[in-house]
Amino acid sequence: MPRPKQRTPALRDHVLRVAVATLASDGVAGFTTRKVAQEAATSPPAVYELFGDKAGLVREMFFEGFRMLRRRFDQLAETADARADLVHLIEALREFIRDNPVLSELMFSRPFADFDPGASGLEAGSAVRTFVVGRVRRCIDAGQLTGDETDIAHVLVSMTQGLAATEMAGWLGTSKASVARRWDVAIHAVLDGLRPSKR
Repeated sequence: MPRPKQRTPALRDHVLRVAVATLASDGVAGFTTRKVAQEAATSPPAVYELFGDKAGLVREMFFEGFRMLRRRFDQLAETADARADLVHLIEALREFIRDNPVLSELMFSRPFADFDPGASGLEAGSAVRTFVVGRVRRCIDAGQLTGDETDIAHVLVSMTQGLAATEMAGWLGTSKASVARRWDVAIHAVLDGLRPSKR
């Protein structure tokens, strides 16, 4: 059966999905364009035609990671309890990082030496950033938090990344109960610390 080489949107989407799956299974060290082409049942020249080079393919996976995360956020309900909604967002980000550890590393830690997203990084994360900042803004408007919404959003995302990495490394606890308890401690300590002061 001949390998498809036509530069079509369908082939591009297929190769991108395969690339994300290959990154997850083989890690950064084992990720090659040749392996992606093999897994996608196409040729390396076809991958280069679609994405330019390996860095171009990595860039598209970077974008796809943020699209995947935003789709997960879009599934979150919005209720009358702004703080609970913000906690649910943190939990969704935690689950995304646990489900996609290598892709998350690409999105947040830039492990490929030949890939620098530059200004495109801000563009890729803009929809996610807007969603997180919006959830924080609702808490501020409801009188549950005080401060700059962008600053708080950065703190919460960074806290979640750090705790998720610690959890995946096995350093956050030896049981589900202890891990869950420490997540609760961290989340509520930060949110309680950002409450408006009582006069």
